Amino acid sequence: MAPRRSADPETIARLRSRTDLLTAAALRRLDSDVAWYRALPADDRSWIGLVAASGITTFIDWYENPAPTTYNAAEIFRAAPPELIRSISLQHALALVRIVVEIVEEHTDEIATPARATQLREAVLVYSREVAFSAAEVYARAAEARGAWDARMEALAVDALLRGDDEGLRSRVSALGWSGSGRVLTMVGTLEGPVDEGAAADLRRAARRTAADALVGIHGQRVVVVLGGDGDLRRSADALLHRLSPDP
Repeated sequence: MAPRRSADPETIARLRSRTDLLTAAALRRLDSDVAWYRALPADDRSWIGLVAASGITTFIDWYENPAPTTYNAAEIFRAAPPELIRSISLQHALALVRIVVEIVEEHTDEIATPARATQLREAVLVYSREVAFSAAEVYARAAEARGAWDARMEALAVDALLRGDDEGLRSRVSALGWSGSGRVLTMVGTLEGPVDEGAAADLRRAARRTAADALVGIHGQRVVVVLGGDGDLRRSADALLHRLSPDP
């Protein structure tokens, strides 16, 4: 793609003067067209308003100075708390970006002169594509961080179980989404290979495929697997036995 012409100061000034109007238009579009936005708590909707405004401001900054750092989705979502990423999915985040882009594009003719309108539309499309890619990276990093947090919390929950710390156990399994229904079965054993977080993660995924609730913890050279739910837990345990060493 040939490098685009630099944005003229008049278009930049018009964009900046209309930031609030564009943000308000984006929020009206979200409220009228997007069911998941209407279902969010008021606080989350307020944060999304800040994200929408940040998205428009970031676009203007990038349009004026098209450097990679100015379309980083992390900068757009920095306006909101990290918890917002847990409230809205990547698909919803991309929908938000798309609506912001649509609003800017719809107002192109009143923002830019006829000679600059095509350039502005093309810039909007490039920006939306780049932000979509960087948004996926933001969510991937958030998922990785959540996975590490969950693994740590799970290890603490299993440790509380072994120590008989009922209060600590209840709070931790609740944070991990343990349903608390049905019975509980606990397995203790060793793995065939090295006992590390990678092996524990594989065992954890397998356990969650076989039982409604599952916890996995590493204690020295042993692994502790806790299964729960209304199903046949013995059958669930049997499905995991091949992953454990026959040695005591």
